Amino acid sequence: MLEILQDIVTQTWLITAQMAPYLLLGFLMAGLLSVFISPAWLERHLGGRGPGPVIKAALLGIPLPLCSCGVLPVGASLRQHGAGRSATTAFLLSTPQTGVDSILVTWTMLGPFFALFRPLAALVTGLAGGGAVQVLAPDEHHMVADRSVPDTRPTGLGPRLKAALSYGLEILPGDIGRALVIGLVLAGILGAVVPASFLDHYLGGGALAVLAMMMVGIPLYVCATGSVPIAAGFIHMGASPGAALAFLIAGPATNVAALTTVDRILGRRAAAVYLLTAAGSAFGCGMALDWLLPRASLAIPFLGGVPHAHESVGWGSQLGAVCLVLVLGWSWLRRRRGTECCDGACEASNSAVQEHRLTITGMHCSHCALSVDRALSEIPGVESCEVVLEGGLAIVKGSGLDGASLAAEVHKLGYEAVPVTAG
Repeated sequence: MLEILQDIVTQTWLITAQMAPYLLLGFLMAGLLSVFISPAWLERHLGGRGPGPVIKAALLGIPLPLCSCGVLPVGASLRQHGAGRSATTAFLLSTPQTGVDSILVTWTMLGPFFALFRPLAALVTGLAGGGAVQVLAPDEHHMVADRSVPDTRPTGLGPRLKAALSYGLEILPGDIGRALVIGLVLAGILGAVVPASFLDHYLGGGALAVLAMMMVGIPLYVCATGSVPIAAGFIHMGASPGAALAFLIAGPATNVAALTTVDRILGRRAAAVYLLTAAGSAFGCGMALDWLLPRASLAIPFLGGVPHAHESVGWGSQLGAVCLVLVLGWSWLRRRRGTECCDGACEASNSAVQEHRLTITGMHCSHCALSVDRALSEIPGVESCEVVLEGGLAIVKGSGLDGASLAAEVHKLGYEAVPVTAG
């Protein structure tokens, strides 16, 4: 038993070291994107009708570091601020499948061709879903929220770089850290306990294997980055790269909570198109990858092949793994401390200002909290708003406010909110 535990720890550490340098680089690039691309800029480009906004939405969603839960409130906000139903669908389908961090991790763990094919599959999924919604569930009269809030991003190169580092090395690792650690541990268990090619006779290549992995991924809540080690573990067990890709498409793009929220944001018909598109893309792209990968390996050897965890890694990778562990630990501590500080600040409220508190369920990452904060801050009469992610609490201060109306605004984003106190 002790030997098995040692093997699991060793395999987990080797996989962590293998992906750590690329993941840290992805975090930094994601931080830059978060600072230099604003929600208002996205809304400006995704409004209107026709194929243009759909193409922009699918393309813009590929590099953004939004996880499966974080993309939903962002999509709801885009919809409220003028994005069409088809463009919102394209954004919701392409964004959670990839991000700069997950693409880099895919490159090191699953090979260059896989890493290049994955964002292409996300683009195809977004375009197909957006186009289908445009035909089958077109926009009728869509009321756009006539509200705006100031751009809160820092100005100047120095403050923006500081904000990018804060997001890339603190906020984003805190968002995906739990899913990432679970994925690494599961991959370590699979590598240490399950023999190589164990599923080769049951889940090798072919349509049934791709279909099975697609069905496994649809109901699960997985992260685009954290699911890469799991996909690598499936390949180690004998699944084909196409079957692993089907899991990587269906898992981040669909889950029960996501489908419920999409139904609320876009309507039942659009939600059905969303699900069918994600499933069809997972199956079709998985089959295409299995057909293309051997040919790419012969034509361009550099692009082909699916690497696996090595028996040993260099000192640079080992140092990267240590840095990754420190970053994840620091982000966790900062989030815990931020919750405690907020609790203390909330006690010292100004009695002259009306205060409403809402308990909110369903928030999982910083993007969820930011979307709720923005929606509540845009309500006339709100002077300040503070959203506590870990506690699922929103503290809104202002005049002429109604707890039920505040809760209804949060409900539009796909969350459940209940007024607690008003004073």
